[in-house]
Amino acid sequence: MSLTSAATLATLDRTGPRRITDLAAVEGVTQPAMTTLVRVLEESGLVERRGDASDKRVTLVCLTEAGAAYVRTRRQAGVDAFERLIGQLTGDEVEALVAALPALKHLAELESQDRQEQKR
Repeated sequence: MSLTSAATLATLDRTGPRRITDLAAVEGVTQPAMTTLVRVLEESGLVERRGDASDKRVTLVCLTEAGAAYVRTRRQAGVDAFERLIGQLTGDEVEALVAALPALKHLAELESQDRQEQKR
């Protein structure tokens, strides 16, 4: 699976159903490229398209249960990999990571805000 495909599934898992144009903007690809990607993900059973109850003209892309399971599996694989690698660090290195967590959290929040501002 491509990085953009996996990122798109993760975005849908994190934010819920989205329009193709919104997904394209978030993932930094063109709308036609996202349409093609969604079609492939749909054929794979990982997403489905649904009408928006509040606006009948809008079609939303939603994760299927298989798509959500894929995201959970990938996320757990990442957690397992970090756990294994952190286990190889010294106590001082682990302490340094723990001390850096507040700054890393703030950095992630700033990145999220920046992404939101770019969508406007």
